[in-house]
Amino acid sequence: MIACPAIRIEVVLGDITAVAVDAIVNAANESLLGGGGVDGAIHRAAGPGLLAECRALPQVRPGVRCPTGEARITAGHRLPARHVIHTVGPVWEGGGDGEPVLLASCYRASLELAAAHGLAAIAFPAISCGVFGYPHAQAAQVAIQAIRAWREPGPQRVLLCGFDPFMADRYRALLAVP
Repeated sequence: MIACPAIRIEVVLGDITAVAVDAIVNAANESLLGGGGVDGAIHRAAGPGLLAECRALPQVRPGVRCPTGEARITAGHRLPARHVIHTVGPVWEGGGDGEPVLLASCYRASLELAAAHGLAAIAFPAISCGVFGYPHAQAAQVAIQAIRAWREPGPQRVLLCGFDPFMADRYRALLAVP
């Protein structure tokens, strides 16, 4: 059995596109071709090379390059991060359609890709909390539980980026509880 160092989880208030880490996570849609919210911001900041690289990723079915709960990795292009890990969170439908399981899978799949590529530091946005409508408090809880449950070798540093003070404060409050 390989001993895994504990992951250091930090909270950052601000724009994930400005964070200089090995990889930032993109809360994407299944096409990976850009969209609104954090997805659009990442595509704009990364430049046209990111869109071209995403277009080159194989579709698993028409219009879907990354199914919900999975993740894909690309270069960071013009971002300070070397890589972008794209993951597709669930659309909130009230919580009875497996949304917590799918959201936790986004965090695990992203950490798995980071580990597979030898990345030491990764930054996550609040996946599914924008237009996908996931309640912020519940999403923060799922995120922290999934990251704390990670036991494999991989990133030693995880940043949780809150774009607004409410989300950053939610993360901080949950991290204060062991």
